[in-house]
Amino acid sequence: MSSRKSVLVLGGSSDIGRATARAFAKAGYDVALAGRDVAALEPDAADLRARYNVEVGIHTFDVLDTASFEGFVAGLPALPDVVISIVGLLGVQESAQSDLVQATAIMRSNYEGPALIIGLFAEKFLGRGSGTLAGVSSVAGDRGRASNYVYGSAKAGFSAFLSGLRARASRGGVHVVTVKPGFVRTRMTEGMKLIGPLTVEAPVVGAAILRAVESKTDIVYVSGKWRLVMLIIRMLPEALFKKLKF
Repeated sequence: MSSRKSVLVLGGSSDIGRATARAFAKAGYDVALAGRDVAALEPDAADLRARYNVEVGIHTFDVLDTASFEGFVAGLPALPDVVISIVGLLGVQESAQSDLVQATAIMRSNYEGPALIIGLFAEKFLGRGSGTLAGVSSVAGDRGRASNYVYGSAKAGFSAFLSGLRARASRGGVHVVTVKPGFVRTRMTEGMKLIGPLTVEAPVVGAAILRAVESKTDIVYVSGKWRLVMLIIRMLPEALFKKLKF
């Protein structure tokens, strides 16, 4: 059995998930990748083993199948030192406004599922008395905007969940990190009009998550510019904010 620290990446086949797994493997962590399509995880697992000489496992995980969560956790070969939830669904705001199926998928993928699985691991970690949990939320959750309030509201809920869990878990030796990437150039944002100075690449997010976990940071804006931008947006009077088209 390896003596190295271990990390479980939920959403391991996403661009940010892959970049995060690589950052942790490079730092010497054994890695477990989890996602709906285990076949898609195999090439990344093989690359990490060969490139960094660490142990890499793959597991089936569907964030919408909440009934499977307890079995998923119980089926892991060992409880990891770090769990990172990167799963999420951007969706299409215009469709979600009238399509309840899509709105439900967005809300469950970004809040219900991530919160429940992180909460389940939190109980295991608290029982052990150690561990770090990290959840990828979004700057979109800092204030609801007309252009993406379905997605933003789910991320706001996830951020609030992580905040409360962090306050509780800190008393039991468990640290909780909230990660807010902002614009990231990935397959999920392909075709979107991104703002260059506020946009980062997936490896930048992965490196930021690693630093936050190892330094026990509470809340991370991957680009420091977003902290200022969202501070200004949060301070805008509601009467003015309603008139803005973004």
